Amino acid sequence: MNTKFRIALVLVAILAVFSAGYAAGVNHFGIPKTVLHVVIIQWRPTATAEQKQAVIDGVRQMAASIPGIRNIWIKPVRMASLKWNAAFVIEFANRAAADRYATDPAHAAWAKLEEVARLDSLNVQVTN
Repeated sequence: MNTKFRIALVLVAILAVFSAGYAAGVNHFGIPKTVLHVVIIQWRPTATAEQKQAVIDGVRQMAASIPGIRNIWIKPVRMASLKWNAAFVIEFANRAAADRYATDPAHAAWAKLEEVARLDSLNVQVTN
């Protein structure tokens, strides 16, 4: 092999290794079409620990009974304001599932539990 060919071969090999490393290091992310329902709650000062737990347990129960709920998150990691005490997220398969949730009898029963324990809440739904 001549020297120019060897240099070209080494450069191609270096480029291939660099490209593979770059491709492996690129952050990959998805843009799902699911709907996230994010709720943060401020408890009433009179709410008992049992009432608060019933609200959170109720999210799990709704997920088990309402079609179209894909995932739930019920343990906040950090609350940015002292006003808010709890949070949960429900992931719906699509907009139709989120709309069904709002009128489902299981949601209506849960809302009665929440109303007793909740002083205030913020609710946001997001999608792509």
